[in-house]
Amino acid sequence: MERFSLSAALLLVLSCLGVSWVEADSLTAPVNVTIKALKANSAVVTWDIPGGDPVIGFAITQQKKDVRMLRFIQEVNTTTRSCALWDLEEETDYIVHVQSISMSGPSPLSEPLRFRTPKEAEQLASKSKDEVTMEEVGQTTQLRAGELIIIVVVLIMWAGVIALFCRQYDIIKDNEPNNNKDKAKNSSECSTPEHPTGGLLRSKV
Repeated sequence: MERFSLSAALLLVLSCLGVSWVEADSLTAPVNVTIKALKANSAVVTWDIPGGDPVIGFAITQQKKDVRMLRFIQEVNTTTRSCALWDLEEETDYIVHVQSISMSGPSPLSEPLRFRTPKEAEQLASKSKDEVTMEEVGQTTQLRAGELIIIVVVLIMWAGVIALFCRQYDIIKDNEPNNNKDKAKNSSECSTPEHPTGGLLRSKV
C-alpha cells in the first residue's frame, strides 16, 4: 500500500511538471499571414509572431490546391518574418501554412492562406503599362521644361527690343533742340537779302 502511494505521488509530480513544461514552452501559431510581391513564378509570404514568443526559426508548408504533394521549407537561427516562394506555376492556386519553431518544437499551424499566381502575359502587360506611364511622365516633364525655356528666351528678346527702343527714343529726343536751332538759323539767313557793293543801279533811257 505504501509503495502504491509513493508511485502514485511520483507520477502525479511528474505529470504536473510535464504540464507546466508544456505550458511554459508552448507557442502560438503565427498570425497575419499574407502574400506580397506576387508574380507568375514567385511570391513572398509574411507573418507576425504574437506575444513575443521565443522563436528561433520558422517552417512553411506549400501545397497546390487539390494536390497532395507538399513542399516543406524550414529555417532556424533566424528572426525573420518573411520567406520567398519560388518555382511556382502561373495561374495556379496554392495553400500556405506557417509554423514558428522554438527550442521545444514547432507551434501549431497558422490559418491556411490561399492565393493564385497571375498569368505571365498579364504581368508583362501590367509592367509595360507602368513603363509607358513613366515614359509619358518623363516626356511631359521635358515638354514643360522646353516650353519654359522658350518663354524665358522670348521675354528676354522683348526686354532687349524695349530697351533698344527707349534708347533710340532718348537719342531722337536729345537731337530735337539742335535740329530746331539749325532750322531757325537757316530761315534767318534766307530772309536777309544780299546786295552787291560799289555802285548804284541805273536805268537806261
